[in-house]
Amino acid sequence: MVETWSDKKKLLILSDGKPGHVNQSVAFARLLGLDYTVCRVSLKSRFAKALSYLLDRLGIYSSSLYRIDGELSSEASAVVSAGSSTYYANRVIGRILKVPSIAIMYPGGYTPAFDLIVAQEHDSPPERDNVLTIPINLSAPQPLGAVTRRDGVTTIAVIIGGPSRHFSMDVDRLRRQLEKLYDLFPRADFIATTSRRTPVEVDRLIEEGPFSYRVIASRENVNPIADFLAMADYVFVTEDSTSMISEAVCFGAARVEVLPLVKTGTRNKVQGMITSLAAGGYLHVFDGEVGDCGRKMEIRPMLLKSVKLIFDK
Repeated sequence: MVETWSDKKKLLILSDGKPGHVNQSVAFARLLGLDYTVCRVSLKSRFAKALSYLLDRLGIYSSSLYRIDGELSSEASAVVSAGSSTYYANRVIGRILKVPSIAIMYPGGYTPAFDLIVAQEHDSPPERDNVLTIPINLSAPQPLGAVTRRDGVTTIAVIIGGPSRHFSMDVDRLRRQLEKLYDLFPRADFIATTSRRTPVEVDRLIEEGPFSYRVIASRENVNPIADFLAMADYVFVTEDSTSMISEAVCFGAARVEVLPLVKTGTRNKVQGMITSLAAGGYLHVFDGEVGDCGRKMEIRPMLLKSVKLIFDK
């Protein structure tokens, strides 16, 4: 077997315990085909976190500010993390192991002197040689076989999020949107999943709908989104979540439709992301009719180019 550049590379992922953060770091490893281990880290106190910002700016790196669960792997080729509670530890451990430090999401408040920062475009990161700006969140969906497609039947998947600081969820509006889908696809097989943020009244709306398969996430520990993306002809996703939309535009072959919600403010980075993706043909904002947006975004080549530059130094 011919050895490739990645065969001996292993990432140490630092987790703050937030799935939305650690999942992006894991996706980074999977997209690159790299082995990885995950280690939980936490700053010891609020004072320690405040102090970490100051010490980072002074170039002082001390392992006394944070605690780590388990042993650090001496085989790590780089340290990767997402989330403000991990960035200082990332820099310290990278120095201890003498390996590159990689930040997922722009580490606001800390100095940008990481070997690589993978930042989302909607966060408006500065232009720097060590900053790779990408249009979506990192994700690497993996189908679990939770649901299977019915042969010869159009499959319509509905993915429901919940209220956020940018959007509120109007149940009557969502009901009208769903009823329009039923009219547009009268013979389709409808499948749906909610999220842990989904209001109870919306859960009831999904329970009452003509879905052959449904997951109410507040009661069931199942995430079928990757399966939905792999098998559906159309995926309808509410516009509140950059992570759900990112998964939809980078995986599977489904045409992607975004279900508009009620906006709660003028400054809305999610809306900016959706506008950009719609202009690129990756999704269509549902307006009573469906588009033909099945284009998928390839993030791996961007990552590969930047990471190879680090390891080739």
